[in-house]
Amino acid sequence: MSKKKQADSNGFVFSTDPHFSFEESTQERETLTPAQQMLKIKLDTKQRGGKVVTLIDGFSGTESDLADLGKKLKTACGTGGSAKDGQILVQGDHREKVKQWLHKQGYTKAKLI
Repeated sequence: MSKKKQADSNGFVFSTDPHFSFEESTQERETLTPAQQMLKIKLDTKQRGGKVVTLIDGFSGTESDLADLGKKLKTACGTGGSAKDGQILVQGDHREKVKQWLHKQGYTKAKLI
């Protein structure tokens, strides 16, 4: 398959413009300090078959730092979950426990929604 017809990460397959060049930015954002992070903690049940998850949204930083924070939060709550796309999902309703843990770790701007 020629390079012109390969799909990129954004779904572009082909362009009729002969001067078209799609430039992908592969730079990861720098991770902000815990005091600068504006995290939002909320309860979510959408598209989960009625299951309840605690959603921590608004993380600004690299994927590896997000995964590390997610792992620590899941361990602190004693449950499973996932971390991707700037969001951390913790299974179950652990909003207060997550908020207290984040404040102890220096995430002072974390708030419940």
